[in-house]
Amino acid sequence: MFKTIKKFKIILTVLIIFFFILFLLSRGFIYKKEHISYGITFSKKKSIDLGLDWKENYLAILDDLGVKKIRLSAYFDEVEKENNIWTWEDLDWQIDEAGKRGAEIILALGMRLPRWPECHPPKWFDSLNQEEKDKETLEYIEEVVKRYEGKETIKIWQVENEPFLPNFGECPDLDKDFLDLEIALVRELDSRPILITDSGELSLWVPAASRADIFGTTMYRDTYSEVFKRYIHYPIEPGFFRFKRNISRLFVNPEKWLVIELQAEPWGPEPFEELSREERDKTMSYEKFLEIIEFSRKTGFREFYLWGAEWWYWEKEINNEGRFWERAKGLF
Repeated sequence: MFKTIKKFKIILTVLIIFFFILFLLSRGFIYKKEHISYGITFSKKKSIDLGLDWKENYLAILDDLGVKKIRLSAYFDEVEKENNIWTWEDLDWQIDEAGKRGAEIILALGMRLPRWPECHPPKWFDSLNQEEKDKETLEYIEEVVKRYEGKETIKIWQVENEPFLPNFGECPDLDKDFLDLEIALVRELDSRPILITDSGELSLWVPAASRADIFGTTMYRDTYSEVFKRYIHYPIEPGFFRFKRNISRLFVNPEKWLVIELQAEPWGPEPFEELSREERDKTMSYEKFLEIIEFSRKTGFREFYLWGAEWWYWEKEINNEGRFWERAKGLF
């Protein structure tokens, strides 16, 4: 009996210490609304997929929403559709229009960039072996950086997108050594900080953050799982993200931490434009839109890039549903 009580006390003590440590690690400063800044990610590709005039969509984001922080992508298959034939016009235009309005840009480069299918190689890539692909990828990165090294509007380079997230997108397996070569090349060519991103819910942050000047996490709550073939709601609270950052800080310490992809559009088994309103609402109704903005504020981050600006515009222009657009307008 005495031994049983003693074991129980030891277990209880260990549990108390464990949960107390968890409590401490989940603590963090929560910024007031007026001290939080918001930006967006814009994808010309997604805007076109939605049947929109992508330039009108982009200008509306700049002029009507008043966005001052934008992440753009230098898609490999757009700027080098043919080997050694460079097409800069559309990306130049996006960067210049942002610059006219005093907006700041994160420019993402690499094979793996925002929007499905996640990896965006040009078609001529298919005939190359891996050594040739690596060589051409580094040449493309060098061309992008040299093209825009004089653009003060670009404040940050992002190298690849969520490179440590496995089994998502139509992408080859990660080659960490090659990722390091990409990062080293950008550092050699330009002094601006480098952003590396990772999944907030599905990845460890340390491998990505250890390579970054700035670390960016995603933040999702409602998605569709291809594994389970059903909609899922992540059973996490804001403290989960504070905990992950505090744990990561024990090993790495980038200059800055931000949320690079805050869910603000639906995620279903098909592209959201092919889903009914009922299906879209399962992962991003207007109420969920309001909830995730408040949820994110409590995570202790100060800078958020919302994911879904093309969708808000599509809802407003095509479906006469302007609430998402109007609510977003109040954030910028």
